Amino acid sequence: MNRLLSRLFALLLVVVVGLVGCSPGANLSGNYRDDTLALVNSLRTAIELPEGTPEKMTAQAEARQNIDDFFSLYRRDSSVSSLPSFTTMRTALDALAGHYRSYGNRPLSPKLKKRLEQEFRQVEAALKRGA
Repeated sequence: MNRLLSRLFALLLVVVVGLVGCSPGANLSGNYRDDTLALVNSLRTAIELPEGTPEKMTAQAEARQNIDDFFSLYRRDSSVSSLPSFTTMRTALDALAGHYRSYGNRPLSPKLKKRLEQEFRQVEAALKRGA
């Protein structure tokens, strides 16, 4: 009886982990265009908030999580991985994630902010074209 319960528990655990681990992130709908535009808007908000405020810290933590969720959902999706909007978005996200990983709480440099904004505009233009 004890052995049966432990196997049942293990099976239940595998099912729960499988269902939770395979679902898109909490803020992602599975629609690439909508998810990308929402991510761009949330990242702009995180970048533009004044330094040292609690909102900035929360927005940065949320941005890190959103970047991870976005990559985990779309990185291996062959229908979007070759789109110009995705490759540009990946470049911008890599730069921002690299800054957060390496410099933590330091503010973004004006040069990086300018580059990110330029790439975000390119992503939005490519999405309008359907690419």
